[in-house]
Amino acid sequence: MNLSVSSTDDLSERVLSASAEHAAHFPGAATGRQPVHTVYVPADRFSRTTAADFGAEALRLFNNHTPGAGSFGTAFDIDADIAGMVRQRVAAKLAGDPIEDLRIDFEDGYGSRSDAEEDGDVTQVVEAVAAAYQVKELPHFWGIRIKSFAEGGHERAMRTLDGFLTSLRDRLGRLPGGFVITFPKVVMPEHVAVFADYLSRLESALGLPGGILRFEVQIETTESIINHRGEIGLRAILDAAAGRLNAAHFGVFDYTAACGLPPDQQRLDHPACDFARNIMQVSLAATGVRLSDGSTNVVPRNDGADEVNRTWAVHSAHVAHSLRHGFYQGWDLHPAHLPSRYAMVYAYHLDGVDEVIGRVRAWQEQAAGEDHGMLDEPATIRALTDRLRRAVDCGALDESALPA
Repeated sequence: MNLSVSSTDDLSERVLSASAEHAAHFPGAATGRQPVHTVYVPADRFSRTTAADFGAEALRLFNNHTPGAGSFGTAFDIDADIAGMVRQRVAAKLAGDPIEDLRIDFEDGYGSRSDAEEDGDVTQVVEAVAAAYQVKELPHFWGIRIKSFAEGGHERAMRTLDGFLTSLRDRLGRLPGGFVITFPKVVMPEHVAVFADYLSRLESALGLPGGILRFEVQIETTESIINHRGEIGLRAILDAAAGRLNAAHFGVFDYTAACGLPPDQQRLDHPACDFARNIMQVSLAATGVRLSDGSTNVVPRNDGADEVNRTWAVHSAHVAHSLRHGFYQGWDLHPAHLPSRYAMVYAYHLDGVDEVIGRVRAWQEQAAGEDHGMLDEPATIRALTDRLRRAVDCGALDESALPA
């Protein structure tokens, strides 16, 4: 060597310093289970039995319109080799765990009401949440969506959240796990910073542990993608959240309208939406923030075969589009969306699953010194194992099928 070890010590320190800064900004992907969807229900329509009611209606439509593997495979364009297995598992999911993530909506799905009416609905929602929790009918993930700070609803939003959490604490003595707040229509990171500060004050006032109140932002404005300075806006939003940000959810209809798209082009699979979602992926990769796609606004006008199959065809195509682009969660708005959501998610995970398991096992054996002719990179194996874990989490695959 031409240089002594001591003469490169300062260079090593700079490398380590840069690595430490990188780790602070990019701590890694989120860990733990991610729901495959979020179901939005207007606050005035929420009851203790909402999750079960959605599941029962979804299962009724599912059984009426896809009574067997053949009709199921045809309805959702699923290969005959796996259609029977997928159908069986979707039926079990709809019967036992139909909603993975539930959001009680005080924003667009609820609308503007008088303070007295919204306060009354907050009281009713608290009673319904408490009753569902006590009989173990509250979904694994759940929460409320408040009004947007961007549209002058900040005081009402804070009043609703305060009233909800205070009453729920008094009613149950605790905050049930899985709770998250949806913060919609972000236009400025300063709004996010104010909300994060408010949550800190609310925790203190309610005697809650610091940092327990976490939230997700809805990326549904052009300003949240490209800000007023012409910069990509998402990292500033993340920083403003002060460590409380769980997820970023894409809002299809507000975003496409803001882009000037006509109503017939305001759809999840429009290229304008792909651009926004790609910005979300690149900006928030390895930050611990989960990503969710938006919703499909096509719902059946009645339960006739034409209407249900029309809904399933559109919704299935949208779910498949999301999955192909690396968005493993989306929004559902109607019981008819549940069969198509689970059909496409389960088919995605189970199609070729034996090959995926084989590649992971071969890589493990290769790492142990056995050559199986596989040249997968560690990053590819991580993606494959993530896929298998998602399959188990949502019920598409049994835990026993996973490689050690």
